[in-house]
Amino acid sequence: MSKDNPIIVFPSKAKAEIQYRAIPKPMAGEVLVKNKRSIVSIGTEMTAFSGDYPPGSVWEKFFPYPFDAGYATAGEIVDVGEGVDNSFIGKRVGTCAPHCLYANVKVEELRVIRRDEVAWEEAPFFIIAQIVMRGIRMSKISWGESAAVYGMGLLGYFAANLCKVAGASPVFAIDTAKFRLDMLPDDVSLVRINPKGDDLIKIVSEKTRGRMIDVVFEITGNAKLIPDEFKLLHDQGRFVVVSSPREKTEFDFHDLCNRPSYTIIGAHNYSHPAVATAENPWTAQRDSELFFDLVADKRLDVKRIISHRIDWSDAPGIYDKLAKDRSNYMGIVINWEDAR
Repeated sequence: MSKDNPIIVFPSKAKAEIQYRAIPKPMAGEVLVKNKRSIVSIGTEMTAFSGDYPPGSVWEKFFPYPFDAGYATAGEIVDVGEGVDNSFIGKRVGTCAPHCLYANVKVEELRVIRRDEVAWEEAPFFIIAQIVMRGIRMSKISWGESAAVYGMGLLGYFAANLCKVAGASPVFAIDTAKFRLDMLPDDVSLVRINPKGDDLIKIVSEKTRGRMIDVVFEITGNAKLIPDEFKLLHDQGRFVVVSSPREKTEFDFHDLCNRPSYTIIGAHNYSHPAVATAENPWTAQRDSELFFDLVADKRLDVKRIISHRIDWSDAPGIYDKLAKDRSNYMGIVINWEDAR
């Protein structure tokens, strides 16, 4: 068996291991990427690892075992398939390939990193930011509006910071883990709230002069918390679901939608427009390009949320640790540079 291409696989529920495969040859319209870094998603990826989702659900459909883990990588193009210009060789790119050393990627799925200032360990976070950017655009949040973000994991960190970049103020970052709240940069526009000890409603009311919140972003993924998160909204406010809850939510459409006339928005990464138009140019590729520019221009700090840097050969063990307690984990970067 070839050991040229290590890849992280979930062979069955709650198991992770390194498997080895041959280096793939790019097909027509594809490039071969040699990865430098990848990041672990402690939300979606851990759902796939744990298998903790209802039988017959969409989760079960998308995460069959054995499952190639991961979806956020960055590397260098080393070969091209038929119909792809050789000028692609040597380009730095972000991709949605799994955790592996070599991966074939379709040209249209590449995220070219055009700024040298973006470090390898920063680049794979493009996909997390891209997801959040879609939610922020769908929320139509505007300059001077207030926002509340429930959940300060990776998605929540980017949501809070990108709301601020978009002109929202104040932005309330809400989480029960002090470790995650402390990851946020010191900024007068960002208000940290820990519901375990803080009076959430009182703080929001005081900071908004009693107006409450224009847009609430749900990013905890905890279905049971969702009804209470509406309490921060003023009448006709917007509620944006960026997370992917695994369970059903008991929901009173009169009290939580009809009577206060809330707008409820589902914002999934796959809802990016497929083609850029003059009316809506913000495709996934365009949002990723903006992310790299924000990082390169120091307007978005990615390195501060990297909590762990691990070697590819040690990566399988991280999943067992996360399954026991993920409260002190944030950005987990896997290094592939010494794999071969």
